[in-house]
Amino acid sequence: MTKTQPSGNRVRRGRGLRAAALCTALLANLAIAALPAQAATSSASAAQQTRMRLPLPTGRFQVGETTLHLADTSRRDPWHTGEPDRELMVSVYYPTTHATGRPAAPYMLPKAAAHFDSVTANNYLGMQVPTGRADWAATVTHAAQGAPVARGDGKRPVLLYSPGLGEPRTWGTTLVTDLASRGYVVVTIDNTYESPEVEFPDGSLATLDLSDDADAFIKKALTVRDADTGFVLDRMGLVNAGRNPDVDGKPLPRGLAGTLDLSRVGMFGHSLGGTAAATAMDRDPRIRAGIDLDGNLANFDGTPMPVAEHGLDRPFLLMGKDGDTDTGPGWDAFRAHTPGWTRQLKLLGSEHASFTDAEALVPQLHLRRAVREKDIGTIDPAIAVRTDEAYVSAFFDHWLRGTDGHLLDGPSPRYPDMKFVG
Repeated sequence: MTKTQPSGNRVRRGRGLRAAALCTALLANLAIAALPAQAATSSASAAQQTRMRLPLPTGRFQVGETTLHLADTSRRDPWHTGEPDRELMVSVYYPTTHATGRPAAPYMLPKAAAHFDSVTANNYLGMQVPTGRADWAATVTHAAQGAPVARGDGKRPVLLYSPGLGEPRTWGTTLVTDLASRGYVVVTIDNTYESPEVEFPDGSLATLDLSDDADAFIKKALTVRDADTGFVLDRMGLVNAGRNPDVDGKPLPRGLAGTLDLSRVGMFGHSLGGTAAATAMDRDPRIRAGIDLDGNLANFDGTPMPVAEHGLDRPFLLMGKDGDTDTGPGWDAFRAHTPGWTRQLKLLGSEHASFTDAEALVPQLHLRRAVREKDIGTIDPAIAVRTDEAYVSAFFDHWLRGTDGHLLDGPSPRYPDMKFVG
């Protein structure tokens, strides 16, 4: 592939309070429990920053990770048409048995972490974390950079992860690394200029660029995500064939080529990423199974999206938060019209962010109880994390590996906080 020169116009800022207010409105319509951003104005720079840790994966493998800088030379960037190519950053997580001595994969790169701290955590995610309290870049992950892929077990199913609006691809690392530890290859995708911050290898930073028309923004974002998802799958095909699609020629981990089973592809995502899992499946038959983690399937006016009006002919799981939610109209329509296998689950005591790394990280920030519960609910964080992992892995194990632990047949005494709906 011809190397794409980095854009000189990547550092972009939001449009002040108007942009922040619009984003809050967008997220609220996507069932994100956003809190007022003004609580983040105090600085904790004088205090020691909190260095957080993600939960250990539960599978039998250690986890390796690599990043890829990809460029789609067949289309201009849809958000900034002056840029000749659509450039993306993705991370690939996979099982390894040789993680010892390898550096841990960073949770966020320095510039992305600084932007997440000063803008994203509060303006988009409503976390009410004082700026400077958390050291997001130093958050401990359990993935080894560039480790060789575990040998044996044949080719491995591939999963795609799509984050929510206002969330970076790293915001699902707990669930992603757990799936990789169970033998999956998981690819996480940042959708440039719609992701809150994307740091490229040259150090440039692309940030979220909001439109004033919320409904049009969401529709365009889903269309762009569908195209990005198909492009990433195409590039995974090149990786599997032993060709390196990385724009900068970064070496691939040993053993990655030839290990991907692209006949067994699944997709999952949180919030808008869950919506994107449904719309991408609707567009791309290569995706055989999908999960929506509390993402809407209805338009702003409450009418079902097209994918909810006709459903999917492949298995699709809906996992939602507890209490009132605006996923109802779209999910009801999807369940009524889908000819394929579907279930709806509710995690009792949870909030919208309970399906993200917020569930593991927010308790380590020692926020006020009311703030914490607004973000991640009242469920015990460890129980929420392990319950999510159990049901997501059980779904993909069944539909992509052909194994069945019967967890999706009905309520389980092992996971009493997961309720079957309808």
